[in-house]
Amino acid sequence: MNFYQNSIDEFFSQLKSQKEGLTRSEAAKRIQEIGPNILLEKKKKPAWVLFLAQFKDFMILILAAAAVISGIVGDLTDTIIILLIILLNALLGFTQEYRAEKTMESLKKLTETQTKVIRDAQTIVVPSQELVPGDVVVLEAGNMTPADIRLIETFSLKVDESSLTGESVAIDKIADPLQKEGLAPGDQLNMVFKGTLITNGRASGLVVGTGMSTEIGKIAGLLQENAPITPLQQRMQRFGKVISYLILGICALLFASGVARGEDIFQVLLLSVSLAVAAIPEALPALITIALSLGAGRLAKKKALIRKLPAVESLGSVSYICTDKTGTLTQNKMSVISLEADHRKSFSPKFSNLQLAMGLSHDVHLDKKGKPEGEATELALVERLLKEISKKQYLLLEQEFPRIGELPFDSTRKRMSTLHQFGDQVLILCKGASESISGILKDGALAKELTLSSEVWAEKGERVLAFAGKLVPNLQPESEWSKLENELDFFGKVGMIDPPREEVKVSIKECKSAGIKPVMITGDHPATAKAIAAKVGIWKTGDLVLTGAELTKLSDEDFAKKVEQISVYARVAPEQKLRIVQALQLKGHYVAMTGDGVNDAPSLKAANIGVAMGIAGTDVSKEAAHMILLDDNFATIVGAVKEGRRIFENIRKFIKYILTCNSAEIWVIGLAPFLGFPNPLLPIHILWINLVTDGLPALALAGEKSEKDQMKRPPRPPKQSLFAEGVGYHIVWVGMLMAGVTLFTQYWAIQNGWHWQTMVFSVLAFSQLGHVMAIRSDRTFLFRQGLLSNLPLLLAVGGTMLLQLGVIYVPFMNDIFHTEALNLKELAFAGGMALIVFHAVELEKWIRSKIK
Repeated sequence: MNFYQNSIDEFFSQLKSQKEGLTRSEAAKRIQEIGPNILLEKKKKPAWVLFLAQFKDFMILILAAAAVISGIVGDLTDTIIILLIILLNALLGFTQEYRAEKTMESLKKLTETQTKVIRDAQTIVVPSQELVPGDVVVLEAGNMTPADIRLIETFSLKVDESSLTGESVAIDKIADPLQKEGLAPGDQLNMVFKGTLITNGRASGLVVGTGMSTEIGKIAGLLQENAPITPLQQRMQRFGKVISYLILGICALLFASGVARGEDIFQVLLLSVSLAVAAIPEALPALITIALSLGAGRLAKKKALIRKLPAVESLGSVSYICTDKTGTLTQNKMSVISLEADHRKSFSPKFSNLQLAMGLSHDVHLDKKGKPEGEATELALVERLLKEISKKQYLLLEQEFPRIGELPFDSTRKRMSTLHQFGDQVLILCKGASESISGILKDGALAKELTLSSEVWAEKGERVLAFAGKLVPNLQPESEWSKLENELDFFGKVGMIDPPREEVKVSIKECKSAGIKPVMITGDHPATAKAIAAKVGIWKTGDLVLTGAELTKLSDEDFAKKVEQISVYARVAPEQKLRIVQALQLKGHYVAMTGDGVNDAPSLKAANIGVAMGIAGTDVSKEAAHMILLDDNFATIVGAVKEGRRIFENIRKFIKYILTCNSAEIWVIGLAPFLGFPNPLLPIHILWINLVTDGLPALALAGEKSEKDQMKRPPRPPKQSLFAEGVGYHIVWVGMLMAGVTLFTQYWAIQNGWHWQTMVFSVLAFSQLGHVMAIRSDRTFLFRQGLLSNLPLLLAVGGTMLLQLGVIYVPFMNDIFHTEALNLKELAFAGGMALIVFHAVELEKWIRSKIK
């Protein structure tokens, strides 16, 4: 069916709908019959496939094969236990990956769009996936089109259809039927399609296609793609390959030397492959994914919704936060505190001209209970008007002077106009920034007076809106409406305040102590902007305030010279935010930029962290952003930065832990033969240590809380290596120390006739547990942090110690792991040697604090 050809009334009839919309019961019935308005996604891997993927690593397959061969020719018990450990390792990896996947799925659900729809003759907001054919929807600038829709009426509607047609220029839309046959979607001017973006104006329309029945649904299969991996994961994959080749080389050397010494070839192979499986950090990219995903889940609980996973690892590098004022720094609870009407002859005997403008030129509507609902500024105007006139008079205004057209607000004009039937004439009402209105008044003296008086109000922190209008004989064609905004009569002005959020001042102070500069970007008057910025702590004496007009006049070179001195941008157009981002990035800064409008999308995409508003933000801005604030609060950005720093630091800690432990195992197995010692560990010992010592404590370390001075440190350079700040050095020296302590234990135990292999096994396990407790902080001693401050880690370490003691003292475990019960002297010696590593790392913290 060609929906663009017939009149809208015909489609109402075909879809059994009407202009007042469907009833709620009919909509519910249709969604049961047709299904939700969603595109089919790429089929997810079932849980069993995810589990089997844990065994795809080539070295694990070799280990399993070697274990089976060894069992056939030798000890079957060892083979069964090795295979069981491989299975447990896979189960642990699967559990964590599955949990991370479910976390990301739940976050995705939070980003679902909402749509204004008319049902039972009332405008309500529903999730876009609940739309059905026959629904009448209301569209406005910033919306993502939720379904395929035949337009009923349009007001200056422009749509970006590049996602569907590839055409980058926004298309003007109409509501009239088109007669031509076989039009492509891009030529169907009275249709808007699912997934396209409303860039200007507003409209109403009839839903004619949902889900896979839409134009984009027909090509949905082509749009499916795998989630990109983050830069950190890419770096770890490259590092993992290099270290894997190195470890394989070492293991091959160990195998060759063992064979040369005449040892059993299958036992040497099993030992070499076990070491390779334990030491190769093939799980690091997966661990990073898990840490980032679970971090994104924690951020969502703190009202910061991550849309793109790389944003989690990038948050800790933010050095500039460029933020909107209204609703982000302020409460978005506007109230009119000053009002000045021009009392010249009114067009209406019942209402003043200012009352006409305040009562008609807005998009506020009354809910079921008669309470006004709408955008904060317009809501404040209506609430102020209702203190002067009754609700009955207010409703009479809309009935007596119905709206017949409008010129929507845009950031270039900084005003909006509405056209109303006024008897046999047309009333033009215009509201906007005082300097925008002063430029279109017919009385020059009044225009000058408006500018000066607005300046005085703005310096007190008031946001000033001015009103003007005129009567014209008849309604002109829509293409001529923009010419009506001139030679207007002045109606009056209002001053509004939007109090700062109470928590913002503390957050800005925290920002500055963390080396992050907050910058306010607003469309307000510069005096208003400066007053609010000073009140919350953004602006201080010596900082610059720059207007959009002044920014336009600056060359890129001149702007670059002063960009770091500017803390307030006023009367800035959204398009100029992109220039601000780029200027700061050229200075080497990592920029977070907030935005909520259609025109904010370019700057949100260009910013290192684009932050959209979850409450006031448009679908377009949310689609472009890396992160969405569910509460539109500046303090949430600062909290997200703090959490981002914590996540990255914890990732670095568990990388430090795993690689240190792995290097120690390589040193122990590799050096023992050259020192004339027998093989210090059996394959089953290495795999056990890898399972219980490297596994659970490392995952618990990823949940470590923020350190107290986390937000007193400067931002982390974005390209800084994971091995910077002494991490690489720590991995080498602590790994060698751990190996040295273990090999000394082997030597001493052999000399004294003790149970040397069980002692070596225990020292290596216990020293790794001591190490994980010590590296919880790079700066603070463990006992100052408090043992109970990371309870999951304490439980993981305690549980692992009990398991290790079970391996030593439980008889059937002795048989399985080839261990022997240690006497008190042997156990005390092993424990004392293991503690050397813990105290050495604590000593390192003390030395570093003294050097600094």
